[in-house]
Amino acid sequence: MKYGEVVADNLTKAGWSWGCVSAIDSNGRTIWIADAHRGDGKRFVVHADEKLTAVLELEAAIRACGKFS
Repeated sequence: MKYGEVVADNLTKAGWSWGCVSAIDSNGRTIWIADAHRGDGKRFVVHADEKLTAVLELEAAIRACGKFS
């Protein structure tokens, strides 16, 4: 199992619904946008140049706010 899959699995087990999509920014570069939310109204959205980085930053943002459990 890849590290990004482990992080994603942990998010799901912690009660987060999450997703990751790619998009093209105004400069024509591909960016990755990761989003997580749960029933209590908490929501996090991050973007990065690589998919793994986006997932890791999403996890970091949730942990930094003490909302991972």
